[in-house]
Amino acid sequence: MAAGSRRICLIESPHTIMSFIDSSASNGSFEDRVAAVDIGSNTTSLLITDSRGQEVVRLSSATRLGFGLRSKGTFDPAAVERTLDCLDRYRDAITEHRVGRVRAVATSACRRASNFSDFAEASLLRLGRRVELIDGTEEGRLSFIGAVDRVGHLPTETLVIDIGGGSTELAVGDASPAAVRSLEVGALRLTEMYLMSDPPRPEELVNAIADVQDLVADACRDVPQFKRATRIIGCSGTIRTIAAVELGTARTPNGFELTRAAAEDVFRTLATESLSDRIHNPGLSAHRADIIVAGCCILVGILRSLEVDAITVSLGNILDGICSELRSEA
Repeated sequence: MAAGSRRICLIESPHTIMSFIDSSASNGSFEDRVAAVDIGSNTTSLLITDSRGQEVVRLSSATRLGFGLRSKGTFDPAAVERTLDCLDRYRDAITEHRVGRVRAVATSACRRASNFSDFAEASLLRLGRRVELIDGTEEGRLSFIGAVDRVGHLPTETLVIDIGGGSTELAVGDASPAAVRSLEVGALRLTEMYLMSDPPRPEELVNAIADVQDLVADACRDVPQFKRATRIIGCSGTIRTIAAVELGTARTPNGFELTRAAAEDVFRTLATESLSDRIHNPGLSAHRADIIVAGCCILVGILRSLEVDAITVSLGNILDGICSELRSEA
């Protein structure tokens, strides 16, 4: 391999997606590297970048920490153990790559769990760093930074949509978000609330979308700029997956334009299939197949409410936003 070249390896399994880049062209020391950890309702993720913002490691594991949280109000012990085991692996990766600064955040599921403090103590022991519980506004702000940085800034009002497992964030602004709203609906959460059948019954789908539209309508009354944005960006695993199913490929190109018509078509296809059939769709990973219909309901509900014709898919997310800020603090 020639000097200054880069090796990229992508590994996918039912539970883990890993991207590793070994960049011998990096000019900074290892200690200039920064890392972000995001503990979400559906996935726990890690990003390590070098001093120039080049991706070194990106990991994502379907830990399902928010599983059953709606009915019990506390974390499921098995979900906690899956997440802590994942944090063990992330600690090893952070140590191996000699990262200088790390920020670990916990989002929707941790905001709702009554036993978060116990989980936070266990996370400190396994990750070796404190996990910061952030609210929906901070989550949306960081997602906006990461999503816009990845596709490029334009001098126009931009709306970023981040559909998570337990919540969905809407953030609007130009160079930085001027307003953020966190909607109490996510792909895992909506599945447990409404989609009880396999495949979901029509009335379940109607109720799920109606719930989303009600939440979006409330948000737009508070923040009229949501409907006035001239550029719409979508980030998160749900939106990337919907785009991948539309393309019939496991990889969604950064900056891909996903039309509302295409999103509606993917929704109709996936919502009428049983889980056993749905998993065979190209672009749909097995660990997301059981909650993707709810994710489609959220995206379709938002696009219908905002009367949006298309969105730009960004591969950047909250992790990229955290790493960007960590680098700027150096």
